[in-house]
Amino acid sequence: MTIEPQEHVTTTEARGGATPHMARYVLVIGTALVIVLFLLLFTLA
Repeated sequence: MTIEPQEHVTTTEARGGATPHMARYVLVIGTALVIVLFLLLFTLA
């Protein structure tokens, strides 16, 4: 049984590319839609 040396890589190298900041837009748009939906339901009820 051979023991292979561990390879240490940085987070950026392990990720393998750029990460767009789409999650913040999805969160903001989703929260805004929920607020609008609740306001519509509240005013119609």
